[in-house]
Amino acid sequence: MNPLPIRIALFSAYFLFAILLNSVGTVILQMIATLGVSKSEASILEAFKDLPIAVVSFAVASFLPRLGYRRAMTLAFAIVMAACLAMPLAPGFLTTKIMFLAVGASFALVKVAVYATIGLLAKSENHHASLLNTIEGFFMIGVLSGYWVFAAFIQPDAPASLGWLNVYWLLAAVALANVALLSFVTFPQAPVETGAGSLTDIAQMLRLVARPAVLVFVIAAFLYVLIEQGIGTWLPTFNNEVLHLPQAMSVQAASIFAGALAMGRLGAGFILQRLSWYWLLNICVAAMALLILLTLPLTRGLNSSAAMTWLNAPPAAFLLPMIGLFMAPIYPAINSVILSSLPRERHAGMAGLIVVFSALGGTTGSFITGQTFARVGGETAFYLTLGPMAAIALALYLLRRTVGDSQAAAPAVSRT
Repeated sequence: MNPLPIRIALFSAYFLFAILLNSVGTVILQMIATLGVSKSEASILEAFKDLPIAVVSFAVASFLPRLGYRRAMTLAFAIVMAACLAMPLAPGFLTTKIMFLAVGASFALVKVAVYATIGLLAKSENHHASLLNTIEGFFMIGVLSGYWVFAAFIQPDAPASLGWLNVYWLLAAVALANVALLSFVTFPQAPVETGAGSLTDIAQMLRLVARPAVLVFVIAAFLYVLIEQGIGTWLPTFNNEVLHLPQAMSVQAASIFAGALAMGRLGAGFILQRLSWYWLLNICVAAMALLILLTLPLTRGLNSSAAMTWLNAPPAAFLLPMIGLFMAPIYPAINSVILSSLPRERHAGMAGLIVVFSALGGTTGSFITGQTFARVGGETAFYLTLGPMAAIALALYLLRRTVGDSQAAAPAVSRT
């Protein structure tokens, strides 16, 4: 079995979902401009994306080894293609909700399949961490590309035009291409526990939460995604309403955040070979908090200008998104730590828990940020992320202790 075609399939899958999942902020901005949707109404879109991720992951994660990872991913892309085609054919807020629901449910299948496949391909814990960081880094390259792809379909001279929905024809074609690619790839056979059934699978996945290391991990993952989605989803609107950037430029400026995340995750793959994950992530959390405290005061007193360009944009437009550089290593690193501490037959179930709590964190972060944004402004909404940052620092300390304790308590258990 040649692992290269499998990696290409995993990279391609993540690339498309990176564009779709992280388009929520852009879509919110466009829904407000073209369909008159309020901020409070628009904040629900993140839930339509994330809650299906949580539900589907919980329901089918442990079943996927029986279904087959390739079949699961093929089904996911077929659903996404239909959802993308519906957007320009039947434009509306309801269609958008259904589209994100379909994308979320499909991503649950893909992410569990990708994470479990990485466990089958990895030859060591370091190899696992490196491969996971690379794939997550490629995900962020897709996010970065998505901002520019969507911005290319926004008409600056007609901000209320629905022409931006034509981007979904392109995305539907990419989904179809992924279906074709998967038909030529053979995935490794996943280990399946003898005698297990659907209810047993779910029960075993829930029993994972009883492990102290897993419980601390899901708290850390929830908090991380709460911050990332809260900032990432509302950054285009923040750029437009607080920094007074034009619509298309607001979306393009948000791509700096995605680019910083991509660089941070790809760079972490090298740094983690020389520095303990615990110390790296603590440095990152401290740098995130410092950047928030130094940058947000620069957003006060800004005025709207019809002649706004990249040359005269406020410094905060470039500095605030750089929080992604420090945020980036946290999520893949803690995922790798917990997955590497478990046997491979538990990876699909653990991946399901990762997706569930990540989805819940994303929905919570986006909703809280959106509601705060609507009531007291974007500056205060972003200041509130300092609370979860402090909580992550505590969770990292507890994760290091519990993972070490669990490994010391079971020295004879094989994790390969």
